[in-house]
Amino acid sequence: MNTASTFNCFGLVIHGYDLNHIRTYLQTRAADHQKTWIVTANPEILLYAKQSPEYWEVLHQADLRIVDGKGLQLAGRLKKARAERVTGVELAEAVADLCAKNNWSLALIGGGEGVADKAAWFLRKQWPGLKVYAENGGSVSQQGMADEEAEKAVIRLAEYEPDVILAAYGHPKQEFWINRYAQNFPKTKLFMGVGGTFDFWSGQAKRAPRWLRVLGLEWCWRLMTQPSRWKRIYRAVIAFPWAVIRDKSS
Repeated sequence: MNTASTFNCFGLVIHGYDLNHIRTYLQTRAADHQKTWIVTANPEILLYAKQSPEYWEVLHQADLRIVDGKGLQLAGRLKKARAERVTGVELAEAVADLCAKNNWSLALIGGGEGVADKAAWFLRKQWPGLKVYAENGGSVSQQGMADEEAEKAVIRLAEYEPDVILAAYGHPKQEFWINRYAQNFPKTKLFMGVGGTFDFWSGQAKRAPRWLRVLGLEWCWRLMTQPSRWKRIYRAVIAFPWAVIRDKSS
C-alpha cells in the first residue's frame, strides 16, 4: 500500500486511501481468504478514542481506519500525508456494489426499529439480485454488549453466514460489538461499522446537498436540520482541530 497516504492521529495509523484503492484492497484480501475490519474514522470517533484507552485499543485492532471527515483529512494534510476522504456512506455503497458483482451476501444489523429492513429494500432496488439480510439487532451497550434480543439477532445472523456485515449502532457501540462478536461469524469476509448510513438509505434522514459534501461542510447542514447535535458538531469542528494541533504523536 501507499504509505504516503497514511498518517498518525492520537497514536492510531489512519489510512487515507481513495475509494478505488480500498475496493482493490478488499477484493485482494477476500481472494486471499483474509478477514477485513474497517473503521470509518472521523473526528468524533478519534476524540472518543483519545479519552478511552479501551476504545483506542479496539480501533487499533481494525485492519483499516479510513478518513471519514473533512477535519481528519485536513489533519492528514497537516502531517504531509496525501490523505483522501471517503465517507462512510460512499464506502458502504461501494461495498454493496462489490457484493453484487461478486455474489457476496450482505447483512445489515442495527439502526433502530425497522430501519435495517428499509435500508435493505433500498439496496435491493439499487442492486437487483443483491442478497441482503436485515436484523434490527435489539439494544447494545456502550461496550458492545448485546441485550437478550440482540443476542438472538447475533444467533440468527450467524445462521445466515453472511459474507459482509454492516453494523449501524453508532460509535463506540458498533466497534465494540464487532470486536466482541466477530468470532461468531467465521465465514464473514468484511465487517464495518456504518453509523447513520441506514438512516440515509431508509429515508429516515436526508444527506446534505452534494456541493456542501464536496466542501466538507456537512456539519452546517446537520446543525440546521438536527440542531440537537450541536455538541457533537462542536467536538468535530472545534475540539478536534485543537486536539490535533496539540497532538505529539508522530
